[in-house]
Amino acid sequence: MALSFLRTKIVSRHVTRQFYQNKRNAGYVVLIPEIGEDAENTLLSDNGLPEFNDITIEKCIATISKQSIEYENGVSQIEHISQDCKNAFIEIFQPLEKLDSQLELTWGMAKTLYLSNSSLMPTKSYIQIHERAHKARSSKFNSIPIFQAAVNEKNRLKKLTDEEQRLLDKYILEGKLNGLDVKGIKRERLNNVLTSLQKERQIFRDKVNMATKVFSSNIDDGRLLRDCPETLVKSMAISNDLIKGPWKISLQPHIYEPFMQYCPDRQLRWNAWQAYVQRCSNYVNKELETGTNLDTIRSLRKEQAEILGYETYVDMSMETKMAGSVENVNIVLDSLLESARSMQEVEVELLQRYAKERGFDEKLEQWDIPYWQRKQKWSLYNFDEDKIREYFPLHKVINSLFNLCSTLFKLQIVERADVHTWHKDVKFYDIYDESSNIPIAGFYLDPYARQNQKIRVYDDAGWHIAIRNRCSVTETNPLSALIFNFQAPIDEKPSLLSFNEVTMLFQRFGHSLRHLLTKANYSEVAGLSNVEWDAAEVCGQVMTHWLYDPNTIRAISGHFNTDEPLSEDIVKNLQNIRGHMAGYNLCKELYLSKLDLELHTKKTFWRDLVKELWPKYHVLPLDKYDSHPLSFTKIISEEWGAAYYCRLWSRMIAADIYSAFEETKQGDQDILAVGKRYKDTFLAVGGSCHPSEVFRRFRGRDPSPHALLKNLGLPKIVVEE
Repeated sequence: MALSFLRTKIVSRHVTRQFYQNKRNAGYVVLIPEIGEDAENTLLSDNGLPEFNDITIEKCIATISKQSIEYENGVSQIEHISQDCKNAFIEIFQPLEKLDSQLELTWGMAKTLYLSNSSLMPTKSYIQIHERAHKARSSKFNSIPIFQAAVNEKNRLKKLTDEEQRLLDKYILEGKLNGLDVKGIKRERLNNVLTSLQKERQIFRDKVNMATKVFSSNIDDGRLLRDCPETLVKSMAISNDLIKGPWKISLQPHIYEPFMQYCPDRQLRWNAWQAYVQRCSNYVNKELETGTNLDTIRSLRKEQAEILGYETYVDMSMETKMAGSVENVNIVLDSLLESARSMQEVEVELLQRYAKERGFDEKLEQWDIPYWQRKQKWSLYNFDEDKIREYFPLHKVINSLFNLCSTLFKLQIVERADVHTWHKDVKFYDIYDESSNIPIAGFYLDPYARQNQKIRVYDDAGWHIAIRNRCSVTETNPLSALIFNFQAPIDEKPSLLSFNEVTMLFQRFGHSLRHLLTKANYSEVAGLSNVEWDAAEVCGQVMTHWLYDPNTIRAISGHFNTDEPLSEDIVKNLQNIRGHMAGYNLCKELYLSKLDLELHTKKTFWRDLVKELWPKYHVLPLDKYDSHPLSFTKIISEEWGAAYYCRLWSRMIAADIYSAFEETKQGDQDILAVGKRYKDTFLAVGGSCHPSEVFRRFRGRDPSPHALLKNLGLPKIVVEE
């Protein structure tokens, strides 16, 4: 993936991307303390694994500083020999792989500590380390000699492997998107555009954050919170008295979202919803209005794309996507909408009827849906997240997850005791393949929440950090860290997971397997590196599908006292819950995906775009004061501009992949054969082959949205011949 468009990611989720802005053309310099005397190999144990129990901020900063200088000097030396290069792979790319090895390891260790122990790695220190490492690593992708060497190597009349082709394509695309083939006045203008973009995005982000914090509304009547989860009541409490109150409503996601689901007072819901969708509009506070910033960012992105030779910013975005073109994306989005829109009408009508039967005489509006949706789900399925926890003790879930992977992929996952970690709760595991008695990869597992230590974001229970990539040149194996915020054991009670947390564990572990089981030789295209955005989450999503297989859910569940499995009714209802109001929920995602693409394709005023698109995707009417694009940070100030559709695309691909496993139930083929094929394609190939080709090798055809619709209980699209 091109770093000028997709910044290197800390982890599988996008929440920390504020640390990944492009400082390349901004004249931005991070000051790092002088290199200490102990910067030489201070961070590794004798066994080649990180020395986590003896790490300090000073050692991290000193080491990353030393390695960054060595990296930049190494890139400079490689540039000198590139002009007379006879074989770019041996003379340029293999030496670059060696440079990457140490820098990536130290950087990965810093990321791990940042997310797992803020006392060992405070945010301020991590930003220093990250910016210095990112600046150093970017030097090779901003090198005209290395870019030209890749172009020359590709033009040589010789046969290349898939991996070699992908490696060259990556360096060429990186260079192109960094403007290395743009000359003269255009190059100067590109630098100015990127600098202005960075500034405008930061202003947009700051205004949204401030507007989110400005709103507050108090509740004095505790009866309004009687159905709310204890965690929400605690978060809203102004004093320590949870019974007498008062309580504060805010627009922070960890309060706003559950509040809209549990608050029985319609007026309070309306008030919070109005504040939420009007953030950064002229209706609230003109000083925090972001409409001008939004227009400027759209204009600058269009100019950036045009300077680089693309018609629109969306066309530029598609260079780093599996979909390949906006036409392909629109075909899928439109086909999903055809099925989801009609179902949404039925769902809203049923919800209206349900609410009326319980005394609600008004017409449902957007601020009513979360509340009545939750109550309807409870009535239909009697599903209690807290009660179901008792059936998912962490140790049983983890053992069953490892057993599933051992069966499907012929692996052995074995705990190793003699490894230094950053906390006593952290465990280390070696992964053995069936063909070797030597570990092929390893990972750390840090499962429990630690108050005031771990970074935590609402609705995101875990992180995957790729500490070290596989690299044949340096003979290093993949190394990962999986960090979660599950509740720790209390007294005689083990750690118990909600179904959402079980899902997150499966998702993160499935994601990590792509990194850990890669067979690629070059770290630059191994595992998760160089995987297109809209295919990046596929392997994690595939693993979560196993939770809806009755045999799997029975295997991983068992009451922590009696080991009694989940009842048949609950097992059956898990699938029903996944499909509850699926049409309504899918249409919301389709709308935001389409809005993102239209904002970055057309010059049309944002409000006119909203008015045009809204009725195509929503049954409920658009409120005339609704200004949601003005706080749509994911696409405007983060890295998801012209890419919001990616998660939906990944879900579609994952559902189609998993359907191959489901088809074995009809007896067409052995499930272990499908597991081997999946391991040999998606898990082994990583970024060393285009995901469209990887999918064809696994499935024997191009992807289809039918499996996703089936999983959500939505009607299948009928294609006319």
